[in-house]
Amino acid sequence: MTTGGSASPRRLPDFPWDSLGAARARAAQHPGGVVDLSIGTPVDSTPELLAAALAGAGDAPGYPTALGTAELRRTAAAWLSRRLGVELADPLGADPSVVPTVGSKELVALLPTLLGLHRGTVLIPEVAYPTYEVGAVVAGLAVVRTDTPPTDPGDAVLVWLNSPGNPHGRVLTDEQLGAWVTWGRAHGVPVVADECYIELGWDVAPRSLLHPDIAGPDHRGLLAVHSLSKQSTAAGYRAGLLSGDPALVRRVWEVRRHLGLLVPTPVQAAMVAALGDDEHVERQRERYGRRRDRLAAAVRAAGARIDHSEAGLYLWVTRDEDCWTTIDWLAERGVVAAPGTFYGPAGARHVRMALTATDERVDAAVQRLAG
Repeated sequence: MTTGGSASPRRLPDFPWDSLGAARARAAQHPGGVVDLSIGTPVDSTPELLAAALAGAGDAPGYPTALGTAELRRTAAAWLSRRLGVELADPLGADPSVVPTVGSKELVALLPTLLGLHRGTVLIPEVAYPTYEVGAVVAGLAVVRTDTPPTDPGDAVLVWLNSPGNPHGRVLTDEQLGAWVTWGRAHGVPVVADECYIELGWDVAPRSLLHPDIAGPDHRGLLAVHSLSKQSTAAGYRAGLLSGDPALVRRVWEVRRHLGLLVPTPVQAAMVAALGDDEHVERQRERYGRRRDRLAAAVRAAGARIDHSEAGLYLWVTRDEDCWTTIDWLAERGVVAAPGTFYGPAGARHVRMALTATDERVDAAVQRLAG
């Protein structure tokens, strides 16, 4: 195991994207403008069925509940079953097994706090989405980076898994997920899987931590996080889900309602529409797949290597040099990517290139890499 990027559990890390200012300025000098592949923000239009459902529920004078509507919880449970093979305990019961969240980043950042964790260590992947560390720091907890269950649990109080992973698109095998389930249950440590990219498998089919082949007959000690931001191009709606162990979900729900962390009623209606429809997800997946194929071929033709990236919305690219050298090389061509150090010391020789750009911008990047 290696320690996280912040030695003090009480100091927030710098906001990473602020450090890309010089690269953006250099890329902006390109005659064709900047191709920004640094942030995974969807650019395609939100499907009409979501917008129609949102508008149709616009007359919402009362407060929504933190629990979510019965229709949303029922539809979410059906989506988990149909798409991921996950069967929840009674989603409409007194102990909820699924609740809506204000996007997934809010949940990731607040989960240690919502679970009432006040001291100890959060285990996060070696290369990881920065908000896992931020959430631990906000709760006053320490961070340890590891990709394997430690022999000695020490003072671990929470485990974050991310499969498919951001930034590198790595997908954990059933054996790897199962090892964490066994470890977490043996030591009484909740294991949480961030599965926001689970609908975007390319070379492999990602599996949920909550799948019965991994979790067993129940979800004791396990939680999964899902989001509509990428699969439904609805990042602006701030629509996510938390599901799994009813005892843990209840703990989170009870604190959320005290804090007023409520998903707006029109957004809940849009979530019902999105989770009940598979066609728009497949169409968007095809768009990303075409962009991925073109960009990956150009990256390789330019002499770089792509590691992992078997799922998700990013290419994990290396030229076997310091990531900031690669950032400069790309900026000279008018392309901006995210340096791997944003995601931990183990990312120091990679950059993350997002597929969330228009076809025109992706084609521009392809041409510049060929030049």
